[in-house]
Amino acid sequence: MEEQEPIQVVELRISYRYAIAHPWVVQAIGGFLSAYFMEYPGFRVQRYTEELASGTHLWICEVPSSMKVLRLLRRLKEDIPPCNAQQIATEPPARPRYLIDCPE
Repeated sequence: MEEQEPIQVVELRISYRYAIAHPWVVQAIGGFLSAYFMEYPGFRVQRYTEELASGTHLWICEVPSSMKVLRLLRRLKEDIPPCNAQQIATEPPARPRYLIDCPE
């Protein structure tokens, strides 16, 4: 039986102002993540939601622990309008969070 690589759960967020500035981006990112699932075994989107209070769009993803999420973000940035993509500081055991927002 094949041993599976450990999985971590991460959050990918799109800020309200970025989503308002580029309304098509939410659908484009969903498509990008679906294609990434086909390309990289072990990657999976668990859930997508829009947080109504903040307007933030959120994808909760499972990624192999060896996968570099910042590399995924670099590839994604090639397909969407200019943005800042950064990791948001969290305290363990909170899952890692990444935010895509308008450039300053």
